[in-house]
Amino acid sequence: MTDVPTYVLERNFDAPRALVWKAWTDPELLARWYGPGVETIIHALSVREGGAWLCEMRWGDNANFQRADYTEVVEPERLVWLHTVTDADWQPAPNPMMPDWPRTLLTVVTFEARGDKTFLRLTWTPHKATDAEIACFAGAMSGLDQGWGKGMEILADVLAELME
Repeated sequence: MTDVPTYVLERNFDAPRALVWKAWTDPELLARWYGPGVETIIHALSVREGGAWLCEMRWGDNANFQRADYTEVVEPERLVWLHTVTDADWQPAPNPMMPDWPRTLLTVVTFEARGDKTFLRLTWTPHKATDAEIACFAGAMSGLDQGWGKGMEILADVLAELME
């Protein structure tokens, strides 16, 4: 059995927890910060246990499709979902840019109120992954901060705008 690596992202936001939660659960707000540098299209967003988030990211003539199936939703404290790369019909598919990328990632996002600020913690862990998928994820972990980090910068800007 291979040890399963976990990516951890932690950020403090100068915004109340309810607003940070809304930025993760409102399709218009989510599309503004998720997938930095691409056009993000939210095809469906049902933030409830058993609900799904269907997301397309477009750049040029390219598109990437992702599906998140929510397994736990505790408003405004915690979101848990299984994150999958899909084809255009929302069926699981290999990542076209990284064939050994894990088919499914367990995603846990927690929102902790700290006065009028919010501490956010996101973890990404390969779920039911093969050794090759675990190795691919481990090798890519150092670069995950680029996409997630840029998204968090945009999210901070969106939150600041909403608080004006």
